[in-house]
Amino acid sequence: MQTFSDTALCFDAQSTATPLHVVRTSDYAAWSSQQPERVRNWIAATNHRADAGTISWLPGEAAGAAALAIVGNNDVLYALGDLPYRLPPGTYRGATLPSASADLLALGWGLGAYRYTRYKAADRLPARLVVPDSCNAALLRDQLDAIGLVRDLINAPASDMLPQQLADAAQALAREFGATCTITLGDELLANNLPTIHAVGRASSCAPRLIDLQWGAKSDPPVTLIGKGVCFDSGGLDIKPSAGMRLMKKDMGGAAHVLGLARLVMAQRLPVYLRMLVPAVENAIAGNAFRPGDIIRSRKGTTVEIDNTDAEGRLVLCDALALACEGDPGIIIDFATLTGAARAALGTDLPALFCNDDVLADGLLAEGREIADPVWRMPLHQPYRKMLDSKVADLVNSASSPYAGAITAALFLEAFVKPGVPWAHFDLMAWNLATTPGRPEGGEAMGLRAVYAHLASRFRR
Repeated sequence: MQTFSDTALCFDAQSTATPLHVVRTSDYAAWSSQQPERVRNWIAATNHRADAGTISWLPGEAAGAAALAIVGNNDVLYALGDLPYRLPPGTYRGATLPSASADLLALGWGLGAYRYTRYKAADRLPARLVVPDSCNAALLRDQLDAIGLVRDLINAPASDMLPQQLADAAQALAREFGATCTITLGDELLANNLPTIHAVGRASSCAPRLIDLQWGAKSDPPVTLIGKGVCFDSGGLDIKPSAGMRLMKKDMGGAAHVLGLARLVMAQRLPVYLRMLVPAVENAIAGNAFRPGDIIRSRKGTTVEIDNTDAEGRLVLCDALALACEGDPGIIIDFATLTGAARAALGTDLPALFCNDDVLADGLLAEGREIADPVWRMPLHQPYRKMLDSKVADLVNSASSPYAGAITAALFLEAFVKPGVPWAHFDLMAWNLATTPGRPEGGEAMGLRAVYAHLASRFRR
């Protein structure tokens, strides 16, 4: 079966390919001085400038053959990200490719080759890059396929990605890797003490559900992933304006991230006991929708007053967190498109990380820097916890203050994490607003590689 990685990269080292020279701007003078006279003459005749992102076709060794020079790779991951559609279709080989950054350069090329083609065919096939021998080809392939899955799930419209389809995607993933996947559906959520998930999703014609995927040997260290799976968010009775609702098909971006991360963990056979929990709902409007002022008793027993039905993501996550903490969750990592406040603080490209464990946080930050998948730690500032006080319940789901919205949302979630359990929470955009090299407009994976790299460094034997 051909996967996304196969359309982007060539894993056959024997393939015939056009030579590709990737040269830093600072190294260009030295590189050009070492080229054959015909190449130096061509560079001079065409007045090729050594600016970042410039390309030049060069004469090849054989008559009529060509080679390609690419100049500048300061942003290593995305230096080649626009080439799959900037270059003519075909296969290219890195004749000059910095070996220390070959994995990131190849990954960036692959990320730039992605197009969402479920409803509209691509105008053309992308150019392909032969994976250099120095690369970890298996990891490269699995990363691209994981990120491709994340992007595909987020890009799908809600008409084809409601809780049923999200559960189908999880079950297909379980079958592929020999995992188990159980679904708690509709009123079964109440029978199984998952009331907040039921409350948020009950107004939809597509019943809410909890997806529970488990994989690996129970003797291995446990890792629990939790993803917000709000497949469409109207805002509920506190309805969003039309502009705010337009991109809400992406509100299941957290769920997409944990499915992609689970795929990567299983494909790489990381020695962990993996559990993935996804509360999958549509926050819709109907006569049985939950209301502002309602009080819900959560799985943990904590009562929650509903201040705003548009603060629904933390409600579905709180029952999943409580469920995870009833066993031995090991490390808990959740992903959620949770607050606009995080985007106001950090913009759309940088995920906000909240974490109750410095060792876990430091590892995630360090791995993110190392592999060009940055995240930014935000504080679980406990004095803000009082903003979640309710006069009639244990907590209110949305602070009345317009300030510190991302922090108060994270503090709400922390209230459902068992003390002593290392927990990291990612509040992320999961969407590229415009196309840039390696990052096409649409659904995007953010922080996924950083988390995987940390898990691999922590648990790989």
